[in-house]
This record gives sequence, structure tokens and C-alpha cells, in this order.
Amino acid sequence: MYKHLFFDLDNTIWDFDLNSYHALREVYDQYGLSDGEYEQFNQVYNRNNDHLWELYRKHEITKADLAASRFSLTFEELGIAKIDGAEFNHHYLERMPHQTRLCKGARELLDQLAPSFTMHIITNGFVEVQHKKMANSDLEKYFAHVFISEELKSPKPAPEIYHHALKTSNARKKESLMIGDSWDVDILGAMGVGIDQVHFVHTGGTTEFTDDEQTQIMQSPTRTWRFNQLAKIPGILRKY
Repeated sequence: MYKHLFFDLDNTIWDFDLNSYHALREVYDQYGLSDGEYEQFNQVYNRNNDHLWELYRKHEITKADLAASRFSLTFEELGIAKIDGAEFNHHYLERMPHQTRLCKGARELLDQLAPSFTMHIITNGFVEVQHKKMANSDLEKYFAHVFISEELKSPKPAPEIYHHALKTSNARKKESLMIGDSWDVDILGAMGVGIDQVHFVHTGGTTEFTDDEQTQIMQSPTRTWRFNQLAKIPGILRKY
């Protein structure tokens, strides 16, 4: 029986994609950039940001490198001159915690689970943003612990952050479940240390596993589920 539920934050509970879209739009407008080109700007930025985060998780770049480069690369690619990428990033990070949109069904799920389970957050976000996001979105009350990779110097999917979370929470692996939106980061990370997982497809896409994913599941002694609705999670909690 599960007793401890470990949630990813971004795009699992807190709607990162939607909140980032609006926060970035506010900064974009602040700088007086062309209104008709925002969608392209957002697309190019997200591609650069995803790539830099992958490098950051592999310890190939630092947090400072990520923060300094993600907008500078975007400006360079789009031919936008005379805007400081680090300054733009600062304004973006200031606005992000004030966005409070949650993934569909997240609040209802947390309210339903809170009386019966001890819940925790494991997130790869930056310290100065994640706590504020949770406070402003009225999420702190649900979680016994918030584990942020930057504080632990160990971003998911590294096993160290999961081991630390289990030890600090006094949680046994077989009584724990990881719920997150990233297969490579949340699911494989938890699978690697022996924790069951729920892969939440926050975009509402297919719940079928690829051949490679099926192989990874078969090679692991853990259980793996995939849902595109958070409301389906209580169903497995009643069984296991």
C-alpha cells in the first residue's frame, strides 16, 4: 500500500507551459517587441531552454550559464539586438512566481489525496522561484517536504535526489509512488532507484508506451502507469 506520494511540480501540478507563456508575454510586451512575432519568439525560446536544461541536468553547464544563455541565444537567432539576455531573464523570473495556473484537476486531486497520503515535491526548478510559485498558488499546505535539486546539487534523474527524499521522508520504496510528466527525468529516475511511477501526459496525448519504453518497463521490477488525466490516479491508489 502506498503511503508517500512524490510529485514533480512543473507540468504535473503547476502548469509550467501555460504560466511561462503568459509570464514571457508580459516581459516581451514590456520591452516593446513586435506583437505579431511573439508565438515564434516563444517557440524558439522553449527549444533553446529545453536544450540548456538538458545540459544542466547532465552537469555540462551551470545555472548561471543557463540563465545567461537561454534568452541571448533566442535574441541572436531571431535577430533581436540591444536587449540584454541576463536582464530579460531576471524580469522573466520575477514574473513567473506570480502565475498561478495549475494543471487541470490538480487542486481537486490534492484535496482528495491529502487526508490519506503524505505528499512531497521533487523538482528541478530554481530555489528562488519554486518556493514562491508554491506559496502564491496556495500549494505549500499539501506537502510535507519540498526537495529542490539546486539545494541538493543533484537534479533528477540522478539517484541521489531520490535517495535523499526517501531518507528525509522516512519513506520505504515499496510504499512510495513518483508522479511526474517527464519520462526521462521523473519516470526513469524513480524507476532507477526502485520507486513505482505514474507518467502524467500533461498535454493530453496518447497513453500508449513506445517499444523502447516497454523494454525499460519490462527490465524494471517497479510498476509503471501512464495517464493523461490526473483524475485517474486515485484509481490505482485504491488497488495498491
